[in-house]
Order: sequence, then structure tokens, then C-alpha cells
Amino acid sequence: MILILGITASGKGSLAFELAKSIDAEIISIDSMKVYRRMNIGTAKPSLEQRERIKCHLIDIIEPSDSFSVGAFHATVLQAIEQIKNRGRKIIAVGGTALYIKALLYGLFEGPGSDEQVRARLRERAEAEGPAELHRELTAIDPVAAERINPNDSKRIIRALEIYKITGKPISSFQKQWETHNAQSAGNDINHGWTIIGLRRERTDISSRINQRIKKMILAGLVDEVKSLLDEEKPLSKQARCAIGYAEIIQYLNGQMDLKDATELIKKNTRRLAKGQRTWFKTFKDVHWLDVQPDETTEEILGRTQKLLSDINS
Repeated sequence: MILILGITASGKGSLAFELAKSIDAEIISIDSMKVYRRMNIGTAKPSLEQRERIKCHLIDIIEPSDSFSVGAFHATVLQAIEQIKNRGRKIIAVGGTALYIKALLYGLFEGPGSDEQVRARLRERAEAEGPAELHRELTAIDPVAAERINPNDSKRIIRALEIYKITGKPISSFQKQWETHNAQSAGNDINHGWTIIGLRRERTDISSRINQRIKKMILAGLVDEVKSLLDEEKPLSKQARCAIGYAEIIQYLNGQMDLKDATELIKKNTRRLAKGQRTWFKTFKDVHWLDVQPDETTEEILGRTQKLLSDINS
């Protein structure tokens, strides 16, 4: 089982597809937004042609009106792994949703209990003040968690604030204890059989690739995609609405900003996501990092990956 991780726009999806072709593997997507049907352009899903050539799992599995939690992911991914193994096929998991990757490698983090009254008050505040205001509050008390959480992600912001208000301790401190416990329990088998390949690029390269990707998304019809989703009978779930690219275009369609400003905000929020992913991935153990140059082709990266895997297995 091979896991390819990297921050957004690092090229991990293209590498996973080419590697899967070369070793006759199936792909598991570790992405919190690719699970939604009809959210295609803004989530940078592999094309239908690619998915016809290589079987992909955890893509297009729920409606945009539904919610999808890390618990639901964990149950679904374990089922997919079992099915692929039963067919005698190799597995390549690929993604950048750090929380899901953590669940895949170490299991679920439940955290302290809940307090419905505290949570209800935080929900009311999120509705009245907006999630960004609660995110600023979280930044003041738990900057580590705030850096990892999208400012539009009301659910995770509320949970982090709830834990702080219940325990007086930041959620990041509990997560650190959980990761340490799992590492000590797992010993040398910390990643449960996964060979982890990480793609790493310089910040300027990532920024340029983010800008290019978002320009292509706009030209490919992201605005029309969001319009179509908003016109559906069932409203978008809070999770789907907060997805980067969708949240900003919704603001544009609601008349809150023009398209140019919305596009720039997508770039800004994507760079923020990349920064948070970079912080998360530094905590991962046993990652075999490949430092990728701006002018390297996918074929060259594939060759380096194949050599690395050969060295690991020799």
C-alpha cells in the first residue's frame, strides 16, 4: 500500500495516476471534497477518462446536500481497502486532507466529550457573526489548531472552541497527546503498512501553481458549476458550502464582491490551506520526501518515485 501526500497543487494526483498505471493499482482519494458529486471543477477531480482507465475510490460517493465526517471517511476507506485487497490489487492512496490522512494512519481522534449548551451558543454566534469571527477567536487561544482549520469551516472551528471552553485546554494539545500515544503504541509499525511518499515544492513554485490552477478553474466554468449546485432542489450542506473555491464564488453570486476579488480570495485561501497542510505534514512520521523542481515533468517525478520505491523495497 502506497500513500502519496503533499500540499495542494503539488502534483500528487498526476503522480498517483501515472504510478497506478505503471503498477496496475487502484486509487483511493483522501480528500474531503472530492467525495461530493457534481463538485468537479473546484475540487480538481481526476477526469472521467482517467477514472475509466484507473478505478478510483471515495470520489462522487455522496450528494452535495449531505455532510461527510472523518468518522464516515474512516469507515468507508477501510471498506475500500478490504475490497481492493480481496481482488488482489495494489493500492495507491493520494490526498492532502491531513485530518483524513491522520485517521487512515493512526485511527480516529475523538477528543473530550461534548456540551450541547456550549455548542449551541457557538452555533448561534457562527450564524450571527460568521465563522471568520470565531476563527479569529480560535487563533488567539489555539494558533496551532487555527492554522490547520479553514476559516470557513464552522463545524471544526466550533468543535475546537467547544473543547477549549469545556476543558480550558486547546484541542491541539489533546491531538498531540493522541498522536504520541499512537506512535508509542504502534512502535516500528507506526504507519500500519503504508509506504508514504511526500511531494515537496518551494513556496514560490506552489504559489505559482495555485494561481495557474485557479485561473484554469475559472476558465473551465467554476462559476456555472456553483450556480448549478445552488439551483438544485436540496441546498448545499455547510461542509460543501465552505469548500475553497465554492465559498468565494457563492459570495460573488450573492453580490458581496466582484469576480476578480472572489478569484483573488480563492488564491489567498488556497495559499492559507497550503500553509496549514505544510504544518500538518511536518508531524507525520516515516515520510519519504521528494523535493520537486518547478521544471520537472510528471514522467521525471514518476521515474524518481519508482527508484525510491525500489530502494525502499530492496
